[in-house]
This record gives sequence, C-alpha cells and structure tokens, in this order.
Amino acid sequence: MTESPYDALEANAANYAALTPLTFLPWVARAFPHRISGIHGRKRYTWQETYTRVRRLASALRQHGIGHNDTVAVMLANTPEMYEAHFGIPMAGAVINTLNTRLDAGALSFMLRHGEAKALITDRSYSALMRETLDRFGGDLLIIDVDDSEYSGEGDLLGRYTYESFLLTGDPEFSWQRPVNEWDAISLNYTSGTTGDPKGVVAHHRGAYLAALGNTLAWDMPSFPVYLWTVPMFHCNGWCHPWTIAAKAGTNIFLRKVEVGAMLTAIREHRVTHFGGAPIVHTMLLNAPDELYAGITHTVNGYIAGAAPPVAVLEAMERRGFRISHIYGLTETYGPATYCAKHPEWDLLDTGERARLNGRQGIPFVTEEGLTVMDPDTMQPVAADGETMGEVMFRGNLTMKGYLKNPASTATAFAGGWFHSGDLAVLEPDGYIKIKDRSKDIIISGGENISSLEVEDTFYRHPAVLACAVVAQPDAQWGETPVAFVELRDGVDVTEEALIAHCRANLARYKCPRRVVFGPVPRTSTGKIQKYALRERVKSAAAIDV
Repeated sequence: MTESPYDALEANAANYAALTPLTFLPWVARAFPHRISGIHGRKRYTWQETYTRVRRLASALRQHGIGHNDTVAVMLANTPEMYEAHFGIPMAGAVINTLNTRLDAGALSFMLRHGEAKALITDRSYSALMRETLDRFGGDLLIIDVDDSEYSGEGDLLGRYTYESFLLTGDPEFSWQRPVNEWDAISLNYTSGTTGDPKGVVAHHRGAYLAALGNTLAWDMPSFPVYLWTVPMFHCNGWCHPWTIAAKAGTNIFLRKVEVGAMLTAIREHRVTHFGGAPIVHTMLLNAPDELYAGITHTVNGYIAGAAPPVAVLEAMERRGFRISHIYGLTETYGPATYCAKHPEWDLLDTGERARLNGRQGIPFVTEEGLTVMDPDTMQPVAADGETMGEVMFRGNLTMKGYLKNPASTATAFAGGWFHSGDLAVLEPDGYIKIKDRSKDIIISGGENISSLEVEDTFYRHPAVLACAVVAQPDAQWGETPVAFVELRDGVDVTEEALIAHCRANLARYKCPRRVVFGPVPRTSTGKIQKYALRERVKSAAAIDV
C-alpha cells in the first residue's frame, strides 16, 4: 500500500506533548502569579508561591530516590499540603495514593503494602492511627509530618522531617518533566472494600487532564472561581478539582472539617462561588439555622453527587440560594463523568418539574466518549423509553487504567469493551440517563421490581425526615418487601403509621414499606448510606457491599 502524504507527518517535540494536568500549575503561575491560590485560616498563598512549594516538594522526593511509578501515600485533611501533593508527587514522576482518613489501621496497612508505598506524608492529627498502621505495615518508609497551624489537638510527629523542613531541602527551580507517556499512572485510589480487600483504582495523566477540563465545561465555570473544599481530596482525588481550580486560576478555600457553621462562614466571608459534596453535605446546609445564612446574598453553585438526590433536596437548596448541578460517577471514572446539562427553557417550569429534570444523571462530560444503558447479558442498549432498566456503562478517557494487581477484576469490569458500573438506570427519550438503583438494591416483591430510590424520595418529602434508606427484608409470601430506616430531624416526632400513610398517598401500595425503623442511618466514610449494613440487620439475602 502506498503511504499517504498525511501519514508522513509525524509527531515531534514541536507539535506533540503528553497530556497531564500538572501543566495547569506553571501556566497559572505564569499568567496570574500574584492572585491568591489558597486561603487556610490566616494563611494566604499566591499561585507563584504554590508553584514554588510544589517544585520544592517534587525535588525533595527525587533527592530521596523516589521517582517513576513509585507510590507516595498521603494521610491528610483538606489543607494546602494535600493540594500541593496532587502536583508535587506526580511532578517527581511518582503516583499519589490518597488514603481515606476515616478508615482503620487494618485497611490502611493493607493499602500501604498493596500499593508498595515508598513514602508517607501524614497529618499530626492522625498520628495515633498511623502509628498503629505503620506497626502493622512493618515496612520501611520515608515519613513526612504535616504540623498544621490550624490544628491545635493532640498528636505526635512520626517521621524524620516536618513538611516545611522537607520542602526546604528541595530546589525551588526544580526542572520537573512531564510524563513521556500520558498513559502513565498519576494516582492510586482504593475502593471501600467493605466485603473484602479494597481494589486499587489506577488513573492516568491523560484521564486526569480531561476530567479536570470536563469539570470546567460541565459546571460552566468562569475564570477565578472561589472554591470551598468540602469534597475530601482523598476521594477520587477530590473529583479532580485540585487540577480544575488551577486551570481556572481560582482560589482554594481549605477546611480541615466539614462543619456547617464553618462552611457558611467561609461562603459569606470569601464569597465562595463553587463547592461540591455528597447529599449529606447539602442536607447539613439545608438544616442550618437561618441566622447562619445572614449576609449571604450571592448565588452559590454546588455539585451534588450520588446515585440520585431526592427531588425535595434540590427544591429546598434552590430556595436557599444554591444553584445545584447533579453529577454522577465512580472512583473508576475519576469521580464525576456525567452531569445533568440544564436547558434554559427549564427555568420557565415550576420548581417541582425543574427539580425532577435536574435530578437526573444526565449525559456524559464532553471529554468522555461513551455513556449508555445496556442489558449486561446481551450488551445491547435498552430502549430510550424511560422504563426499561439496564446497567450504566462507560467507555473513554475518563475510565481507569484498571485495578492494581487484579487482572481478573479488571477484565470483568471491562467485559465487552465497556466499563460496567453496577448501577441500574433507564434511558429517557431525550437521551439522559436516570439511575433507578444499584443492581443489588432493587427489591423484587411478588415478581415486581421496586426501586428503593423511588421509595426513599417519597419519604424525603415528609418534613420530619432527615435521612432515609430502604432495603429488602425477606417475606414468606412475597419473597421480599421493603423496610425503611428513617432518621428524623432534631426536635421533630412522627409515628410509623403516619410515615407509612404518607408513602401510600404517593406510591402504589405494593411499593410501600410495612415497617419503619427509627434511628441514626449508618454511613460510609464518604457520607454514603451503608445499605449493606441495613440489609444485614434485616437478614436480607442481598446482604452484600454497596
């Protein structure tokens, strides 16, 4: 075959560079060196200062022999050091492994071993937990302690260096190199592992770059946003927002803890424009006293993540002055990979209908190549009728490299050339997806499928309900019937009979629980309700991980 003249034009240093979100930092430091990059208590950083600190970190790590594909674990709160680690560790050629600060020593030591960590950066507040973790780990690690001025509690220093002294050993002009291959690993994140050892999700530079830019497009984010850190940076690398904010020359408002008073104070004082969080974060805001909202007069843009927020939550947030965008994704898709793209004409609709439309999981980020709902057995798309359920599937650059040291799970996840999410959804006539449940959360009663999310949404519309989870309980006649676990708002009382009557007034009778259990609803370390624990409580045959 004769070679085409187009094929004769090859990639070279002048026309090709591997994609990596690390390049956002030198860009913003060049374009806006004196703009505030971060605010942490009384501390202020400029983008030039942040870039210098990051280069010092990368240089110091390299001086200690840490380089290409070495894992550096971080056990940090949402502080400037955690933000800097998202750039400095991969600038050294290494892979950042953000550890979930709410896990126990057994899970954490497994992650250090499985990821073959060479170094650990840890906050003093976690020293007791990390000492036990390191005892179980038993390996040799370079340990760097963050002694945060905003933390006044107890805790020892475990390592040879404090973070600040470690930075001083690094070169502020360190000439870091972008990855030769954009497919190189940039991060390692572990799934929850509630029914066994967690799986290590490996992300690549190309995907992180495109996910970060996808965030700006999906959110219609302007330049110079003020971003409040309520998403844990250990969770899917903070949904790739560390890199997103650099790309938009924004200001990071750091919070060690997600507390409603601190959040609303920050929103007022710094005129926060954007934040994100699981439904529990939004619920906290909704239930805050009116006096905490005094002085907040601007619109705040919020991302809400999760399978499907109750429509009532979206309606109430809008009344509070928050413009909420629903997103959806998994650790395996860099966090958010779909969003409910809003149409201008929706603004003309009543609040309830607008909230219903906005509550869908929507369409893929423009930087994601494929999203559909398929029959997992035939691998054919379901009808776009809003009724036929199938499994949500992804493909493209916003999908992980795979699971570390787990080829069997990787192959299963990518069967048929698509990533299998495990979430059940319908495809609506306008092409948007709407999640109905996790595959393991569907309740089958007398041969009829019941969406636990639909039932939960009905409970959330009752003014007494703060949180609700609906799971299946075994039933001799029907096979399964729904049972509701309900957490009430402070100072409010309601009977089981009243809640069941509310449900029956809004749903088909067979969908309504016959039993309501009152009390705190258990949650995972990232704020998701632990349905597997509730299934175990009712002896459900489906008592498996969420």
